[in-house]
Amino acid sequence: MVFDLFRSSIAGLTLSLTVLTGSAQAADLPSRKDAPIAPVPPSITWIDAAVSLKAVTDYNFRGISQTDRKPGVQGSVELQFYDNLFYLGVFGANVDLATSPPAEIDFYAGIRPKFGPVAFDFGVIQYYYPDEKRFVDSFGLIWTPRNTDFMEVVGKASYNWEDKVTVGANVFHAWDWLGTGADGTYASVTAKYSLPFLEGLAVSGEFGRYWLGTTNTNIAFPVAIRLPDYNYWNLGLSYTYKNLTADVRYHDTNLSKSNCFLLTSDPRGIDRGNAGGGYTSNWCNPTVVGTLSFDITASSVGIFAPK
Repeated sequence: MVFDLFRSSIAGLTLSLTVLTGSAQAADLPSRKDAPIAPVPPSITWIDAAVSLKAVTDYNFRGISQTDRKPGVQGSVELQFYDNLFYLGVFGANVDLATSPPAEIDFYAGIRPKFGPVAFDFGVIQYYYPDEKRFVDSFGLIWTPRNTDFMEVVGKASYNWEDKVTVGANVFHAWDWLGTGADGTYASVTAKYSLPFLEGLAVSGEFGRYWLGTTNTNIAFPVAIRLPDYNYWNLGLSYTYKNLTADVRYHDTNLSKSNCFLLTSDPRGIDRGNAGGGYTSNWCNPTVVGTLSFDITASSVGIFAPK
């Protein structure tokens, strides 16, 4: 009897030790539920290409029509490197200007560093107008430079708050504005608000000022001309659905019609002035411009996918 009781105690002790040992070994093993997940390194798009196509009711550049108030088409191709940190591209648009170039072609490059919601853009733009002809009227008076090509350096900064509000500041400087020999500095502030009741709908605007210098008589005109400074602003509503964006925007300046002519040499203004009606231009008048654009990147369709 005593022997049976002793044997039962030994068996129970052995079973308890086995259970405890097994529990300890199981505790040493990582749990499937609590196992740490190996971090996935972020993918990097080493190279990408962005293509943009636009149709506009008027090509308005900082408040001044570049198409004589007529519709136009525009397009650009941009190569982007290392998650769009570095970029270079080309932009083209039809124009109707006093020097009669068939198009405007811009070459640009720069760097776009980002620090969280803050983004910067530093670059350079070369504006090129091929096959220009110096405008000389029937009286032999010269109204334009020989060519209006020029270069700008660019500095931009923006802050994005939760993809709802974006505010920015921009500075552009040219030391030979439109080939006149005058320097030109354009600075502006911008704001965009994504409306909460419909995804893709946003309201945005810009206010800027252009400071212009004095023309060089050796480059542009027989006499030096102090070009007028002016303010420019726009306000518009845009809607983006997938790759398409529709935009309706109001543009205006504080330029008088005579100062607008001074900056543009509008051929119609020359005709009016020679006929005794005053040298004026409507290219800087208030206007509403509609734009329909299509934008796509190569990586979004499987080309240059992130690695």
